[in-house]
Amino acid sequence: MTFGGYKDSPNPGHQKKKKIAIIGVSSVLLVAMVAAVAVGVTRNHGSSKTDDNANNGGDVSTSNKAIQTLCQPTDYRETCEKTLTSAAGNTSDYKALIKAGFQVAVEELNKAIANSTTLRELAKDSRTNQALENCKELIEYAIDDLQESFDKIGAFEYSKFDEYLADLKVWLSGAITYEQTCLDGFENTTGDAGTKMKQVLKTAQEITKNGLAMVTETTQLLTNLNIESVSRRLLSNDDQRRLQEPADHWFSEGQRRLLAATVDSVKADVVVAKDGSGKYKTINEALKDIPLKSNKTFVIHIKAGVYAEHVMIEKHMTHVTFIGDGPTKTKITGSKNFVDGTPTFKTATVAVVGNYFFAKDIGFENTAGAEKHQAVALRVSSDMSVFFNCRMDGHQDTLYAHAHRQFYRDCTISGTIDFVFGNSATVFQNCTMFVRKPMDNQQCIVTAQGRTDRREPSALILQGCTIAAEPTYLAVKDINRAYLGRPWKEFSRTIIMQSTIGAFIQPEGWLPWMGSFGLNTCFYAEIGNKGPGSDQANRVAWRGVKKITLDHAAKFTPGQFIGGDKWIKPTGVPYTSTLL
Repeated sequence: MTFGGYKDSPNPGHQKKKKIAIIGVSSVLLVAMVAAVAVGVTRNHGSSKTDDNANNGGDVSTSNKAIQTLCQPTDYRETCEKTLTSAAGNTSDYKALIKAGFQVAVEELNKAIANSTTLRELAKDSRTNQALENCKELIEYAIDDLQESFDKIGAFEYSKFDEYLADLKVWLSGAITYEQTCLDGFENTTGDAGTKMKQVLKTAQEITKNGLAMVTETTQLLTNLNIESVSRRLLSNDDQRRLQEPADHWFSEGQRRLLAATVDSVKADVVVAKDGSGKYKTINEALKDIPLKSNKTFVIHIKAGVYAEHVMIEKHMTHVTFIGDGPTKTKITGSKNFVDGTPTFKTATVAVVGNYFFAKDIGFENTAGAEKHQAVALRVSSDMSVFFNCRMDGHQDTLYAHAHRQFYRDCTISGTIDFVFGNSATVFQNCTMFVRKPMDNQQCIVTAQGRTDRREPSALILQGCTIAAEPTYLAVKDINRAYLGRPWKEFSRTIIMQSTIGAFIQPEGWLPWMGSFGLNTCFYAEIGNKGPGSDQANRVAWRGVKKITLDHAAKFTPGQFIGGDKWIKPTGVPYTSTLL
């Protein structure tokens, strides 16, 4: 559900190369790196030649074989081989491959843009124009996201291999999400702008998904090429211990104590108070004090009050912490909605993009009402973000858990249709989902997960949660039926475990999105639940509805699924990494 666009810039050529080189650029960097490793090792093991600058048939053949091997598991093999062959030439030097791969991606994307009349024909109506503008923003996020991920790889230390793979899968999935969100924004627009934009992004999407396929299959590929295994089970004891240590970029010991303290003892960097007792009266004023791309946690204490403003934690605002006086006392509220002309992506009362965001004791609300359809209270793209004892209140699309790794503990989310949705890797632990009364002709759906590629490490996980209903809904539950979820995208994945499910949930459990879409390719599972609505005897018999074991379910706990021991534990929030 996202929308975007491109604007003319003072230096259009520069902007196109930098910003329209989208996700595919960094994906190709990743691909080229893996290709270089494979080429280099194959060459060293299979040939006595060591001159990387030698220009002969053996080098070309080795390069081609490595590229074919790398492209074998991808879904878009022709695009993969063509791109890598163009980038590789006859070199096996990984730096040269990376540089060449980057350039090829830029050229292909710029060629796609140049050959399209999309940018000149798009501003025919307001929704289309907003869709294009949002696309521009999303593409910039994707470029930054993947460029930073590749920068992190650096020297490519084998001892960190598993850690890198986990991060890269998440970031590549984020890139895929940004691309798809851009295209989703053209729903309900006039003209053929959406079709043209889809064509413009086609190569970038294929390269990104190919990159994810390669990362997913990397360990097996390296094994096939007789490279020494670098999987976790073969790391040294020291490496094992280091990989389990909390991430040093998260919270210091002092900051952990701060988060465990009462609000009266909090020493914040900035205090916001409606009554004038703080430095600022609005949250947006306080955002100006946040240092850009800082590794130091910046704490904003938002005192009790209703703050009617739309708040955006930008990409460069990292390590930001919001602490309120309680989820019903400190409330950030807005009413932007789709019916009144705002794209779903932009309806959020609070949007969080900067990584390592933490919120405690705050309410997020969209008051537009059921009649206004899509109206987001909170949108989160922040990687390794944590929400503790917060409320998210709305109707349709209340919480947009958009992308990356997220953790919610002791939170309350209310809504009607798809009120927890997105394509993030998110675990809700000990949270309550309240179904509210919808419009007369509407049904209620708790989740709508949006995974578009089977390899994405994303899912919505409800562990130890309670799915309940507000009293006003119970009066209409037999008319406006309620379901656990529906497949928003083809590979939608949702797991509900060790939770309590109210009797108002329909016996079928899950609802189709449209016809048979996603019913065979989704992954929905329930295990260890209780309550009258947990009986699975009459659940839908889709191929995508799975019966899993506790051992399988353990893979979706926060310790394993999102690596929470490294970044959730240091926040000091209550946290169980395994099965409850």
